[in-house]
Amino acid sequence: MATAQFTSRVSLVEVYATVVDAGGNPVAHLTRDDFIVEEDGRPQPIQVFTAGDFPLSLAIAVDRSFSVSRDRLQQQVFASQRLLGELRPDDHVLALAVGSSVDVLSALSADHRAAYDALTGLQPWGTTPLYDAVRSAIEQIQNTAGRRALILMTDGGERYSTLGAAEMIRFARERDVIVYPVVFGRAAPPSLSDLATVTGGRAVAVPDLRQLSSTLSALARELRAQYLLGYAPPEDRPATRDDQWRSITVKVRRADARVRARDGYVFRSRN
Repeated sequence: MATAQFTSRVSLVEVYATVVDAGGNPVAHLTRDDFIVEEDGRPQPIQVFTAGDFPLSLAIAVDRSFSVSRDRLQQQVFASQRLLGELRPDDHVLALAVGSSVDVLSALSADHRAAYDALTGLQPWGTTPLYDAVRSAIEQIQNTAGRRALILMTDGGERYSTLGAAEMIRFARERDVIVYPVVFGRAAPPSLSDLATVTGGRAVAVPDLRQLSSTLSALARELRAQYLLGYAPPEDRPATRDDQWRSITVKVRRADARVRARDGYVFRSRN
């Protein structure tokens, strides 16, 4: 996942990459030499490489709208509380409830117990302006340090957002938060699948909410197994201008592996 809104004070583009095998399982023990990072098709020297051991700031968003039954809401709460127990002690967590607005249940901190308690007793409320909720959740975690991710649980319903789907995707694409939509049903809406793809996450459909806890556990394992790749953005290109979109492609030298990483960042010059 690359640093978005790149400014003159930043000298490194950070890309968080998830590598999985044919079965979708995280691939561990890769080295710097296993990766190729390209910006606008040009290979870049990888100057920073870390496997798995870096801080996480995670926003967990629970859909509490009236379109979600009380049983489904309780299953979300239970699965979220179990997820908290699988995070590293120094991981920071922000607990959010999505209804007609996005409410902060527990502020971002390493106090996982506070988030656990805040989720208890959550009640249904409101409609689901889903696209606005994505923007709000990203805004609330964007400026934290280190790696940022959002797990958004939802029935996929969208009502009364001021943003359209394309605007939501563009907003997320230009930030620095990996988004994992977890959708109740047999398939995620295309807008949420696209949202996951451009941010380096993945959309997961959960047809049976009894599988929700194991789904979140799998996402926790994935987050623990990511790779950090850092490179200096090239500034020797002709006609470089501020607010220019630069694409990023991450490859791995293994035929049986697939890589997920965000697809670019917004360049800003040092002038």
